[in-house]
Amino acid sequence: MKYLKHIPIFIFCLLMIPVRAQELNCQVQVLSQQVQGTDAKRIFDNMQKQVFEFMNNRKWTNDVFSMNERIECTILINVTEKVSTSEFKATIQVQSRRPIFKSSYGSPLFNYNDQNFQFTYVEFQPFDFNVNTYSSNITSVLAYYAYVILALDYDSFSNLGGTEYWQKAQQIVTNAQNGSDAGTGWKSFESNKNRYWLTENILNPVFAPIRETYYNYHRKGLDIMVDKPDDGRALVLEAVNKLKELHKNRPSSYNMQLFFNAKGDEIINVFSQGSQQEKQTVTETLNLIDAANSNKYSKILTPPN
Repeated sequence: MKYLKHIPIFIFCLLMIPVRAQELNCQVQVLSQQVQGTDAKRIFDNMQKQVFEFMNNRKWTNDVFSMNERIECTILINVTEKVSTSEFKATIQVQSRRPIFKSSYGSPLFNYNDQNFQFTYVEFQPFDFNVNTYSSNITSVLAYYAYVILALDYDSFSNLGGTEYWQKAQQIVTNAQNGSDAGTGWKSFESNKNRYWLTENILNPVFAPIRETYYNYHRKGLDIMVDKPDDGRALVLEAVNKLKELHKNRPSSYNMQLFFNAKGDEIINVFSQGSQQEKQTVTETLNLIDAANSNKYSKILTPPN
């Protein structure tokens, strides 16, 4: 009984120890309605669990994250075809977002549906991964997007802050190019819009303006909008305008398209409360650098009901 008096002190000490969490808070869903077989649901339920654990339980950086600092992201894998007993074709949609200071709003950073996802999956086989070697296409693709999520998040909080994680994503590309079951999406000649070009472009100095925009747009612009909405919106406008430099050098680039896949609707919402001059300026810029979505941007100039 003499030890019981120390239990409350022990519990208090435990509560004082900071809780350390992994970097990602990733919601995972695997859909397999297009695949026939009596065991299909069980197999892909287990795959969903393994993907969840791979993304959320692995330590991706050397930094310490608290529970509320984990990066919110989602992965949706839609299995479309069973090629053989353990080989499948699928699409993988990846989204991530970052919190905006003093708000409950999550600003989208990445929104991409990768159509080139062919993988081998053996139920209960461990998901082995090392950034310096190739193990399998499924872990390479998942790890690649984990590092892309991290790189974008770090870029949004400090100028060019995600370089280390862009480089790790690029290392995965290099390793996968010689993978026996790697499938498509890793090589330059396969497409000008794939995993190879996402990292190859972003680490090219020509594309520094888009990485600087991620920082200026979020950290300098959106993060002050709760307290200073007009100042924040003006800085968002300045950040978007700087993308004209990149458009001049690399018009219709893949990375610019990915930026607006994530940010297009948000930009419309941000400037719905702007001055007429801001609306006119941002619309002209968007029509120049993201002409494919000019009809959507016309909403900025439409008077509210």
